[in-house]
Amino acid sequence: MAEKGWKDMTPEEKRADRLEKWRNPGAPFVSPEAEADYKARVERLIDAINLEKPDKVPVNLTSGFWPAVWAGMTPYDAMTDTARAGQAWVDFNLEFKLDAMVSPILQTTPGGVFETIDYRLYSWPGHGVAKEVGYQYNEKEWMLAEEYDHLIADPSDYMLRTYLPRTVGAFAGFSNLSSLFDFTELPFVSGHVGAWGSPEMVEGVKKLAAAAELTGGWAQEIFGRIGELVTLGFPAFWGGSTKAPFDILGDTMRGTKGVILDLFRRPEKVIAACDRLTQVAVDFVLRRPGGGPATPLIFMPLHKGADGFMSDEQFRTFYWPSLRATLIGLIEEGLIPFLFAEGRYGSRLEVISDLPKGCTVWLFDQTDMVRAKETIGKVACIEGNVPLSLLYAGTPEETAEYSRKLIETAGEGGGFILDVGAVAEDGREENLRAMVNAAEEYGRY
Repeated sequence: MAEKGWKDMTPEEKRADRLEKWRNPGAPFVSPEAEADYKARVERLIDAINLEKPDKVPVNLTSGFWPAVWAGMTPYDAMTDTARAGQAWVDFNLEFKLDAMVSPILQTTPGGVFETIDYRLYSWPGHGVAKEVGYQYNEKEWMLAEEYDHLIADPSDYMLRTYLPRTVGAFAGFSNLSSLFDFTELPFVSGHVGAWGSPEMVEGVKKLAAAAELTGGWAQEIFGRIGELVTLGFPAFWGGSTKAPFDILGDTMRGTKGVILDLFRRPEKVIAACDRLTQVAVDFVLRRPGGGPATPLIFMPLHKGADGFMSDEQFRTFYWPSLRATLIGLIEEGLIPFLFAEGRYGSRLEVISDLPKGCTVWLFDQTDMVRAKETIGKVACIEGNVPLSLLYAGTPEETAEYSRKLIETAGEGGGFILDVGAVAEDGREENLRAMVNAAEEYGRY
């Protein structure tokens, strides 16, 4: 019988294929011990994701610049000295030996890349904020209320010719381009091509080329370090990322104030935009170059669905339908959404439990983990929620005790990964060790 093509596989078969590639990455491990450690860690994570009992509770660390700070670097250093930063992340992993790799990808992209293209959505260390702190979003209505129809009708065209020229200086010339459909008929081609010769466009393309060169050098170093960590026995955790459709709209497009007003002033436009962005969110993962995600887990930071941001009725109306459709779209491709439920999700737990069993992972921040175990924990692996305040200012004994209670409640029967509740930019080394040791001492099944 001929081997099935990818399109002919069931979601379960696609998932099995992705999990097998996670188990066996084809890496030349540095030793038999490193290979055994890698496979034990991956199997531990897979068991937890499948709501089964691994040999012990896995430990992950949702980290920001902590490896750099631990190595005596500032966030600015991490975004300017790629070689030193890459080594810092390798050393951090070797020192603390967590069950999933602490990856350097999100914190080491050179600040020069953003400066070169005139990226306006964020400030970053040494550019708008101090060198000692992480990057920060610049809150603004970057998308105007009257632009909903353009976004809904043609998201890519809206991004290319309206949104990007406003938010990224290097794209300024793209605002003068005519439709890409000009290329479908010979008489219209010259009108489109001519706009590429404008001074703004020429300068912008030069900036993008310079930024691409910077990115290439960074990628060679950092992806080399990630490959090195795999050979040393540390599996990558998530292999791709996307966002909830409402967050795509509300975070860096309409902005917080804008999207809140829209819930009342133009609710039908919000719903239509979220529906239109659902496939965009799925394709954000599936249509990336390079052969697809490196692991089955797809990171999804959830921002505006937390308790207090909107009512339960608004959550059920505006946030959850398109998010759930995105999750199902990913699951049907054999992927495992890894949702970072920032803030509190206490009032959302019953709603978000409407998902296929064993197909998602939920990292909770300030949510009651006992209630999470009783609700979403019946259908999904739950992760978290050691407070950052404990890692920053607590004692090793307090950290170990908090971790022990989490393991005994959220970890009962399996389906749990021990982690912090929010992105750890720094912390006390002895407290991180206490968290890791707690899983070793109390997390055996």
